[in-house]
Amino acid sequence: MAASNKVGWAQLRVGLMSLAALMILAFLIFLLTGADNPFETKSYLYTYMSDSAALSEGSAVRLNGILIGKVKTVELSGDKSNARAIRMKLQLEERYLALVPNDSVIAFSAENVLGAKFLNIKRGISPTPIQGGGELRARDEKDFLEIMQSAMPLLESLQSILGRIDKVVAQVESGQGSIGKLLYDPSIYTRVDSMLGDVQKVTRALSEGKGTAGRLLYDESLYDDLHRTLSRLDDLAAGLQRGEGTAGKLLKDPALYDDLRKTSVELRTMIAELNAGKGTAGKLLKDDTLHKRLLATLDNLNGTVDKINAGQGTIGQLMVNPALYENLTATAAEVQAMMKDFRANPKKFLTIQLKLF
Repeated sequence: MAASNKVGWAQLRVGLMSLAALMILAFLIFLLTGADNPFETKSYLYTYMSDSAALSEGSAVRLNGILIGKVKTVELSGDKSNARAIRMKLQLEERYLALVPNDSVIAFSAENVLGAKFLNIKRGISPTPIQGGGELRARDEKDFLEIMQSAMPLLESLQSILGRIDKVVAQVESGQGSIGKLLYDPSIYTRVDSMLGDVQKVTRALSEGKGTAGRLLYDESLYDDLHRTLSRLDDLAAGLQRGEGTAGKLLKDPALYDDLRKTSVELRTMIAELNAGKGTAGKLLKDDTLHKRLLATLDNLNGTVDKINAGQGTIGQLMVNPALYENLTATAAEVQAMMKDFRANPKKFLTIQLKLF
């Protein structure tokens, strides 16, 4: 009988331990899943909006970013006003009601552009807290929805850009294009290595003072020449400042300034007289009779040229008569022959014969 009592007591202890383990497991599951605390008193608030923005039941309700409850239900209110088309029932722990003034405003929010949406209560300034079953005024959610909608084209653009970048990277990895060849073409590496070798040779030659550039860097005589040249330039600049030489006088002599000023005044006076038609040059510019005379002279000259082209007069005949040209050519040939004969036998032309009757 005692043995059976021991077995029963052992089974009871096993059962109690199992029950305690199940309770601990249920409590851990409650903590991990974020389920409602059965030991806390719940209160409910309501809010009305024009759009639910795809907010689901169980979404977080926060007070200035601190979690204080969740969305219990999201449903159509049946109200004819579009601003109150959606009714949301908010479940809060009763201890938080005292922290929510009755003039607080609730609105959509999100952790980031792609983050999960939640309802955030922005505390008001009223000293009276909201009561359970009360209504929270909803802020216009157009800003949030517009932000979400405006982010979609940006995301599509980013996706398109990422696709293009992926294509470019694929081409580079396959050795296509200039960058791909620079990265994967061994001949480019060989050329760059050869160029670097040449640069090293040039650098070594410069450091050793070889060549023209090397001498420019390391030859002390060049420094001395440059120093002397700079000294001469400095002396020249000092002489100019003192007004020495022609250039110095041009810079420092006030008489030159006065002469230039007088000359400019005379030039302006002369130009004014020309514009007024004074003097010979002024008359050439302003006198209409001179213009008419020039036109008449040009007309006479044009008429003379037309007569010459038509073969009129002596000069016209010389221009257009071929017989005159041939006679002149024959005469020139005879003169050339006579001159040739004269040079060959000048006595023939210079001999004087005297005859007596």
